[in-house]
Amino acid sequence: MQVGQMQQAQQVHAQQMAATAHAIAYPDASAPAYGTGGYAAPPGASSGSALYPSLDDYMGLSQDNMKHHMSQALEQQVAVPSSGGMAVSAPVTGNSVGLRRAEIKQGVRPIQLCKDDKGKMGLRVRSVNKGLFVAFVHVGSPAALAGLRFGDQILQINDQTVAGWDTDKAMKVLQKSSPEAITMAVRDRPFERTLTLQKDSTGHIGFVFKDGRITSLVKDSSAARNGVLTEHQLVEVNGQNVVGMKNKEIGDIIASVGRSVTITIIPSFIYDHIVKSMGSSLMKKFMDHSIPDI
Repeated sequence: MQVGQMQQAQQVHAQQMAATAHAIAYPDASAPAYGTGGYAAPPGASSGSALYPSLDDYMGLSQDNMKHHMSQALEQQVAVPSSGGMAVSAPVTGNSVGLRRAEIKQGVRPIQLCKDDKGKMGLRVRSVNKGLFVAFVHVGSPAALAGLRFGDQILQINDQTVAGWDTDKAMKVLQKSSPEAITMAVRDRPFERTLTLQKDSTGHIGFVFKDGRITSLVKDSSAARNGVLTEHQLVEVNGQNVVGMKNKEIGDIIASVGRSVTITIIPSFIYDHIVKSMGSSLMKKFMDHSIPDI
C-alpha cells in the first residue's frame, strides 16, 4: 500500500472512531424519551406504562407543586456568616454510637406487635406515591416498643401486600386486625438519609433551622462540606426522633452530644406530605422521642 493510501485509510479510521465516540458520549437526541417524567422505560414497554410515573403522580403532588418546592430549595442562599473556628468535615468512618443508632439499614425486616388494653397500637400511617409510610408513633405504645420509626415504609400487613392502599384503607385494616398479633414487613426510612458532622471549635456544625427545617448553611462549615441541604427537615439527631420538638429542644440535644453529630434529614416537601392533616400538638406531646436501643 502506498503512503498516500495509508494516510487516507488512517484518516477514514480516525473519522469512524470519532463518530463512534460521539455516539457513545452523546446519545441520539431523536431517540424517544419513554414515560412522561424523564424516566427511561425498558425496551418494549408501552408508552402508557404505569411502571414509570409522571411528575403528576409523584408523591401525590401536582407538577406545579413540585416545581414550586424545588425552586424554593434552589433559591436558598448560603448566606450566614461563619461562626468562627476551623470548619472540619466528618470522618469517613467511625464508631459513633449516634451513627449506629441512626443507621438506615438495607433490606426488609419483620415486625410483630399487638394492641394495648384500649385496642390501640399507637401508630398512624400515610399513603405516599402508592406506598405506605409511618407518620406517627405514640410514645410508649406497642408500635414504639416494636421499633417502628417515622418514615419507615410498611410493605405488608398480616401477609397482605399494601402497595396501592390509601391511608383510610390501611387504618381500617389495622383497626380490624387481631389485638394479639399483627405482623408487618418494613423497610427502613427510604426517603431519609443520614450525615455525620463535626463541631468546630465553637461547638457549631454549621446550619440554621426553624421548626426543624434547615433554612441556611454556614459557609465552609462541616454542614456545608458534608452535603447538608436547605429545605430539608430534621427527623433525628444521633438516632433520636426530633419531629415535633421545639427549636431549643433540638438545639439542646445537638449541644449535649459529643463532637460528632449524626443528623437524619428528609426533603421538606415530602415531610409536609407525610404529616399533612396531623396536628402539631399531637407530635409535640405524644410523638415517640425516645433514644433507640442498639
